[in-house]
Amino acid sequence: MGQDTIAAVASGMTASGIGIIRISGPEAFFILSKVFRPRHEADVTAYKTNTIHYGHIVRRDGETEEVLDECLVMIMRAPHTYTTEDTVEINTHGGPYVMQRVLEHVLANGARCAEPGEFTRRAFLGGRIDLTEAEAVMDVISAKSGDALKSSLMQLSGSVRNVITGLREAIMDELAFIEAAIDDPEHYDLTGYGEQLSDHLLPVEEKLRALSSTFGEGKMIREGILTVIIGKPNAGKSSLMNALTGEDRAIVTDIEGTTRDILEDQVRIGGLLLRVIDTAGIRDARDRIEQIGIGRARDYADRADLILALFDSARPIDDNDREILGLIRGRRSIILLNKSDLHTVCTPEMLRAFLAETASDAGTPVNAEIPILQISAKEGSGLSELEQAIRSMFFSGNLRFNEEAVITNARHNQSITQALTSISLVRKSIEEGLPEDFYSIDLMDAYRELGNIIGEEVGDDLINTIFSKFCMGK
Repeated sequence: MGQDTIAAVASGMTASGIGIIRISGPEAFFILSKVFRPRHEADVTAYKTNTIHYGHIVRRDGETEEVLDECLVMIMRAPHTYTTEDTVEINTHGGPYVMQRVLEHVLANGARCAEPGEFTRRAFLGGRIDLTEAEAVMDVISAKSGDALKSSLMQLSGSVRNVITGLREAIMDELAFIEAAIDDPEHYDLTGYGEQLSDHLLPVEEKLRALSSTFGEGKMIREGILTVIIGKPNAGKSSLMNALTGEDRAIVTDIEGTTRDILEDQVRIGGLLLRVIDTAGIRDARDRIEQIGIGRARDYADRADLILALFDSARPIDDNDREILGLIRGRRSIILLNKSDLHTVCTPEMLRAFLAETASDAGTPVNAEIPILQISAKEGSGLSELEQAIRSMFFSGNLRFNEEAVITNARHNQSITQALTSISLVRKSIEEGLPEDFYSIDLMDAYRELGNIIGEEVGDDLINTIFSKFCMGK
């Protein structure tokens, strides 16, 4: 923890009703006394904690004074503050220029400009929050959907920390017993301990696997569902993109091959976030540029969390449609029969039969669960059914936002995977009849890996990397 006092604009440098300049550190109240003139004369450094005071920020130069702004000042005394240090928040008018002038005056009177994430870093170093909660702070700020916000708030309240702490305690109990038995064999008997340890590790492994199994869902909640629209030219992919985003993001014409590159945008459906990608129409193209676009469409389909396969219900099925059905085989997909407002040539029953035929030719089973919906991207009909199908497909209509921890961070999942590997090595040592001190080595590795998640075992480099991603003033 630094011994200097830091300051920054905590509300963002944009025009708003109120601007907040936060000061934190041992000299926070002394610096305030140099820049703040209260309405009623008082010793600013003696203000009681959790109080608000009215006055002006004043620049003094000899006998002259310049009022920079009218303000309210919030007083928070250590250790019961966000950073665990003495903290002051100056509430000014929310103009970028006035906030900048007030901040410069605070810095001129002894504070240092805070680095990105430094307030939260001090909260972590002061023991107020663990590393999972610190990371959740930035996740809350950057949340782009209702579900992402709920997940981040759960982690901020300690959902991940509580589980990891409990698992570490269980592992430490075993480590302590082994060390005690090795040091004092007269009072601790290790006979048959291998089988006993194996039984004790079983619930630890089950909980770690359960946590890791939430990562796929958690990653999509945090980053959004990578949703790729594929179809042959003029099936209506760009019209669907525009209908989902509510904007004319993609060019729509009657000319086949209009879309030649990848177009990405974000779409919110209820509490979900979709990262929707419009791709080039899939067909046997001779144009080199169009071929590159079609290749990218296939690549994105391979990486997608969800494929929206679009078919033109006003045209008969052809070989291009057959290739598209091949791309969605074994993938999480929704088939959309577009242009339902026109004369229908292709029906859901026909497409289902064609899908079965294609799967039979490839020697793969038919995915009878693939939804087939009729829509009109141009008229906007059928989109509510599409939204419900997406939510049901990914979360069965019921996200796990109760007291259950959900892993959304790749760093956390990697440490859980490493901890599981270490525990599997303990089991191998037990099966091979190795001495108990071999158990300790791998148990300690598992203990350290879980400590990386909550910040008990991390180095400065990782801490610097994590907090460098924070915004200024937080």
